[in-house]
Amino acid sequence: MVAQPTSAESLATAETLAAPVDVDAAPFSLASHTTRPQAGQTSAAPNASVPAVDSATKVDKASRGPNLQEALPFRLTFDESDRSGEETDPPTPGTSDATLAEPLAAPEPDVVAPVSLIEVVASIHATFPLLEVAYQDYQIAAGKQTAAWGAFDTKLKASSENGPLGYYETYRNGAGFEQPVYRGGEVFGGYRIGRGEFQPWYLERQTNDGGEFKAGFNVPLLKDRQIDARRAELWRANYDRQLALPEIRSQLIQFVRDGSVTYWSWVAATQQYKIGEQALALATTRNQQLKRKVDLGDIDPPVLQDNLRAIAQREAKLIDMQRKQHQTAVKLSLFYRTPDGMPIVVDDSIEVAFPMPTAVVRERFETDVAQALLQRPEFAALNLQARRAGVDLSEGRNDALPTIDAQLIGSQDVGAPTSSKRDKSPFELEAGLFVEVPAQRRKAAGKMQAARAKLTQIAAKRQYTSDKVRAELESAFIALDAAYERLQQAEESTRLSDYIADVERRKFDLGESDLLAVVLREQYAIEAAIYEIDAKLEYYIARADYDAAMAIDWPQ
Repeated sequence: MVAQPTSAESLATAETLAAPVDVDAAPFSLASHTTRPQAGQTSAAPNASVPAVDSATKVDKASRGPNLQEALPFRLTFDESDRSGEETDPPTPGTSDATLAEPLAAPEPDVVAPVSLIEVVASIHATFPLLEVAYQDYQIAAGKQTAAWGAFDTKLKASSENGPLGYYETYRNGAGFEQPVYRGGEVFGGYRIGRGEFQPWYLERQTNDGGEFKAGFNVPLLKDRQIDARRAELWRANYDRQLALPEIRSQLIQFVRDGSVTYWSWVAATQQYKIGEQALALATTRNQQLKRKVDLGDIDPPVLQDNLRAIAQREAKLIDMQRKQHQTAVKLSLFYRTPDGMPIVVDDSIEVAFPMPTAVVRERFETDVAQALLQRPEFAALNLQARRAGVDLSEGRNDALPTIDAQLIGSQDVGAPTSSKRDKSPFELEAGLFVEVPAQRRKAAGKMQAARAKLTQIAAKRQYTSDKVRAELESAFIALDAAYERLQQAEESTRLSDYIADVERRKFDLGESDLLAVVLREQYAIEAAIYEIDAKLEYYIARADYDAAMAIDWPQ
């Protein structure tokens, strides 16, 4: 399938980062494989300034790339509780569980457009299947939070208890509701009617002819006042939902890093294949010249046979380079997809070039470390885990308190009185106070011990993560700096090798050199050119690692 730019802007970017190379117009030399980027074909330094977030616990839409929410076929629900830590209503379950659709129609075969890293990264953000898996983890956590809100659902109750046979015939029916209150306690009410001949010891079940209306509430005064089992479970579910966001971003950063490495590997394989084509073209062109000299008797036939051997060797090497190019294009299709999520295997004829590498700046390293400590999703996850453990600790402290609940109930019978005493007719008000104290309080002590140990663990993990981030950034910085220095030497080696090979070819044309010397010089030039591409690949892999260590999920 032929790759197509998604927009005019992406096409302009692609033309900048992967400028086509006009092989026919370039001088016939191995040096032409490294078409130098134009003036505008530069890339930002790997340690360029990245806007920092307000705190390590903030994970918002903007941190995952421009217009990501508009590009996603699956949506996340964001609310202010994700940023402030406040417990609010759970997200409404989305209805946009996207599935992969039929592939788009294939573009015209004669249209070939370059593919840029920006397009690959945008495709990862929008359609990468494993990223959708991560987003569904968020939806799973959101569903569990919705289930936790079920503890505050209004409960409707109804009953019918009748005794139609026996000495006492009784008929009792009732309906009511119970509403748990978020701040603790419950509000309840209902209606009941009791008719028939009741046992003297069950006269409270009897009501006036119109029945009885009752309402009341129960309020905790000490235990369960600030936190109870229902609120604790809801808050834990809320933090679990928020914990899915750093995990999503952590996976996204890794996917972008892997996609970037795959893209640059494809660029390197494509350029190395072009080197093999040019090397074969040199030997083929020289073979025609040697054949004419053999016919004229200027050289012996074994010289021609030796050149044919060089052609066969270079053809074999070209086949291997083409295999590598095809394999890297297939790997790239895992990250580069159509808007419907179908993999795109880029066309073999696409010409791409590495952007102009930039030197790293040591003075910016400490600034980059500070930004990484703010932006890495691991710290947001640890902060949320600490808050979740804080809920467990608060619940344990709550369980250690004595239960002191106040209750107030009012009831009123209506209709004709059932007895001459009219004892059911007046309005009744009942107030109560209930006290309960656990003796050992082992449940509370165990919860608090476990929560404190969890907080200690998180503190140790935070220290280690901080050291790990700095070490990863330092390692990536060293690799990037060394790759840049190696690349400078590789470019110089290529320049000198091409020059020497060109001189040797001119000497051979003048009869001052032999074919063996020419082939050796050309082989040195081919190796130098391939080594330069390997150096560029190493540089951009190091840059991808540096971006990942900086928690950059949308490389500049």
